Amino acid sequence: MAPFVPDWSLQQKGASDQRRHQAKIREALRGQLGDLITEDAIITSDGGRAIKIPVRSLEQFKFRFHPWESDHVGQDQGQAQPGDIVGRLPVKARSGAKGDQAGDEPGTEYYEVEVTLEDIEDLLFSELGLPYLRQKPKAALPEPRLEFKDVAKRGLMGNLDKRRSLRANLLRQAKAGHAELGSWHPDDLRFRTWIHEEVEEHNAVVIAMRDISGSMGDFKKRMSRLFAFWMLRFLRRQYRSVDVVFLVHHTQAREVSEQEFFDLGESGGTKVSSVYELCESVIASRYPSALWNIFPIHFSDGDNWSDADNRRTVESIQRMLIEANVVGYAEIREGGYSSTLMSQFSKIVHPRFCVVTITERDDLYPALKTFFPRTEQGK
Repeated sequence: MAPFVPDWSLQQKGASDQRRHQAKIREALRGQLGDLITEDAIITSDGGRAIKIPVRSLEQFKFRFHPWESDHVGQDQGQAQPGDIVGRLPVKARSGAKGDQAGDEPGTEYYEVEVTLEDIEDLLFSELGLPYLRQKPKAALPEPRLEFKDVAKRGLMGNLDKRRSLRANLLRQAKAGHAELGSWHPDDLRFRTWIHEEVEEHNAVVIAMRDISGSMGDFKKRMSRLFAFWMLRFLRRQYRSVDVVFLVHHTQAREVSEQEFFDLGESGGTKVSSVYELCESVIASRYPSALWNIFPIHFSDGDNWSDADNRRTVESIQRMLIEANVVGYAEIREGGYSSTLMSQFSKIVHPRFCVVTITERDDLYPALKTFFPRTEQGK
């Protein structure tokens, strides 16, 4: 009788199905990412709320024979060529229904899978980066990182290095003429020791500017806040040393807290040059370009009080482009009209002046990828 040989490949079936399931979830997330990032359900203060997305069920691969053919032989007569279409089911069988009649074919099963804000961030942020990063003096982070740098014979059992301890035991036994694992001796134990190591990252500052004039209606306000929300989540997760400055403006500009930036309502007229001049002042006084990577980003609907102020704004941007890595402008509007401010900005031809237009929810995802492209510098 032949000895029993277990099929260990069966032990991997669960892990294989789990990997396929996770791949299905990632595929569903990627296909719905543009809609998910504009959902109010996930824009929460603590990021702890989960949402549900439909994911197709997983089935094992199998042959499905033609339901109205009696000959179910699984081979042909040797005339087929690579790439040939073996056959197609009738429309009724493929669609499961004909016209308004009920179909007789089973539908595709979907399951609702819960995903968290962190799951969405993992996918979204893998495609984003800070572009045009330049070599600047790096700043040490306030919280040093713990690094295991050495091995000692004394230490805490939680830091025991089992591999090195085992090797020390075998080496001691071998020196005594016993090529085997022996009883343990305190001198066999090896412990990892750690030190505080300062972590350095690029000095970078993002200056977020938001139009809070009376023309910023509900849609414009919502899109600017959503863009800023994802921008901040991305920066704080990927770059721990990035500073963020918040500026708002109507006819006058001022610096505000993060809470005020998101909560302030809309009123008054618009004088766009005020916020760009304030941005220049912030850069000159606190973030010199010799030490900082600078990323100003402005959210507005493009309505401004005069052409003279539009020209003044353009002059400010041209000066700012000398100091900043990238200057970004997101115009949020409803309908197909073109603003006077955008008409002036179209005259600025510069590779580091980034302009996007958001007219509907689906434009938010491409706008984020345009402002924060995943480049070699932005990794």
